[in-house]
Amino acid sequence: MAKQMEVRDIKIGEKNPVVLIAGPCVIESEKSAIRHAGIIKEITEKLNFPFIFKSSYDKANRSSIRSFRGPGLAKGLATLKKIKNLVKVPVLSDVHSTEEVRAAKEVLDVIQIPAFLSRQTDLVVAAAKTKKPINIKKGQFLSPWDIKNVIEKVEKSGNRNILITERGTSFGYNMLMSDFRSVLVMKKFGYPVCFDASHSVQIPGGLGVKSGGQSEFIEPLALCAVVCGIDAIFVEVHENPKKALSDGPNMLKLSALEKFLKRIKKLENIR
Repeated sequence: MAKQMEVRDIKIGEKNPVVLIAGPCVIESEKSAIRHAGIIKEITEKLNFPFIFKSSYDKANRSSIRSFRGPGLAKGLATLKKIKNLVKVPVLSDVHSTEEVRAAKEVLDVIQIPAFLSRQTDLVVAAAKTKKPINIKKGQFLSPWDIKNVIEKVEKSGNRNILITERGTSFGYNMLMSDFRSVLVMKKFGYPVCFDASHSVQIPGGLGVKSGGQSEFIEPLALCAVVCGIDAIFVEVHENPKKALSDGPNMLKLSALEKFLKRIKKLENIR
């Protein structure tokens, strides 16, 4: 039987509308994060599009030691808490160690397991035991059927409020490929599936000291994923991707979001 993921008053999966998970890759400043969250909320309310705000308090897997990582756990969670209270939207961010989980669970509505850490059993179990909704990002090194083992780690920890996110598969060096059979395979495990349209067009480490990306493919890949029956769409957005402090090349420009969501909605209504 298909299961829903419940995040406050938002239901993901089964016959519910596609949900948007969006925001800047990393919290660049409190003011910027709150502004982005507010603008995205205005757009999604206008289009009747359920919305969960995403931004990282720490990018722990940056290409270079010199890369911007974010404000850190305490300051980042404080910003996300302000967004919850001021903008009135659920918030999602990723955890990188078991030590972070205790603080993160007090603020986050959804705890995300990063793709690179999707097989880290202690982290997955610690997050699952919070009983918070868990978003598992399928590692780019995993096959879609391998994710069943990660799901079982969450289930055995007493948590069935699960979302699985497809974010591309490693295809040689510095390149990812989107295989939409993955969406169909993972939906058979009974949990809702999300498509990460931003990280699927990333070129990991492609610029030497940072990752590149092909943002022009965000929309066509997202539309393909909708046809395949995804339950949520994950996209990182920024007012000016060229000046973003993380993942700019694979971000959607904020001014393009409304048109993007209208096309998602139109396709969702006819599938």
